[in-house]
Amino acid sequence: MKFEQYRIAEEIKRSLEESGFKRPTDIQYKAIPSILRGDDVLAIAQTGTGKTAAFAIPVLQLLHQQHRSRTKGEVKCLVMVPTRELAIQISDVFKQLGKYTRVDIMGLFGGVEQEAQIKKLDKGVDVLIATPGRMFDLISQGHLDLSHVQTLILDEADHMLDLGFIRDIRDVIRHLPRHHQTLFFSATIDEEIKDLAYSIVRNPIRIQISPDDPVSKNVSHAVAFVEMDDKRFFLERLVREFPENKILVFVRTKVRAERVAAAMARVEIKTLSMHGAKEQDDRLSVMNEFKKGDIKILITTDVNARGIDIPNVDYVVNYDLPDEPENYVHRVGRTGRGVQKGQAVSFCSQEEKPVLEQIQAYLGKEISVMKIDKGDYSQTIAFSEETPNDNWQLLLDQHEKNMKEKKRKKK
Repeated sequence: MKFEQYRIAEEIKRSLEESGFKRPTDIQYKAIPSILRGDDVLAIAQTGTGKTAAFAIPVLQLLHQQHRSRTKGEVKCLVMVPTRELAIQISDVFKQLGKYTRVDIMGLFGGVEQEAQIKKLDKGVDVLIATPGRMFDLISQGHLDLSHVQTLILDEADHMLDLGFIRDIRDVIRHLPRHHQTLFFSATIDEEIKDLAYSIVRNPIRIQISPDDPVSKNVSHAVAFVEMDDKRFFLERLVREFPENKILVFVRTKVRAERVAAAMARVEIKTLSMHGAKEQDDRLSVMNEFKKGDIKILITTDVNARGIDIPNVDYVVNYDLPDEPENYVHRVGRTGRGVQKGQAVSFCSQEEKPVLEQIQAYLGKEISVMKIDKGDYSQTIAFSEETPNDNWQLLLDQHEKNMKEKKRKKK
């Protein structure tokens, strides 16, 4: 079924067509009809499967066909998200898909002056995408009224729970009218998430896409055993041998992000870095620059592991393995999005091997090892600023061949 066959406004169909949306993804196909009927929905789907559009399209449709005027501070749909970056991204999706409709959309988050936000809220908005901190600030100041909210959406709900936002979620519900629709979206689910979900939804429609495999099948995985102090040489080599590819590099801490960026600068590789210590304007500038592709290497902490949609990321490099196994899923989900293919390469030092075992247990499968003999390992360290050869490509090609052979044997 194509989007043009859906019973939605022509204004939304027009923006869908302009944005390249032809057919719904699995999560969109299953969620949109239920949301349009007014059902509560609990949706679990892999990152990169189109969750944002799955709730944005029907919410825009429902609000577009309403003709009521807005009052001071009034909000009709509240989308709660854990980070500023996600609030900005979801706002952009709503604005892109709703640009020909009458729906007014606003992102609300901290790190910026609140005067302009208050001025816009005073006119009332249809869809508010908000982080908890700034939202409660403006509620307490009397600038935000949630008593008219028709739809509450919790996106990246598992991450919100990890960050301790459960109390904020329950506080928000106390501000909402008794009868409202709740949409609960998450990439992962466990008993704690399930308990939270069922405590705030009414007889929800449960939608679960590919529950047995938390990682998109579009992503190929490999791990290279590299000592901690040698990782910079392997990153340099990978970057030089794939100069046209967009590469997202994950490290553990903001200090590590700056150190790796400095190491790349010493060998004249241009990179961008991003982490929680940067000012909001700097973070937005970095994201925009990376999305444009003028600089193709972004070194970041897990601030960019969740929900952020960066077009055309070819490689995710786990320079440091994540502390939590499920963060591996979110990191590698930045590549292989939609119908595109992606490659995840992890550098694992001796001390990180227990973490690798935890990640593999979480995935329910082993990650293919890129075998590097002593000669190639030494050559990589001596490789810095030398003419690249195709050894990395051979390793990756062999990895792909091994995976295909394993799949063939299983059939």
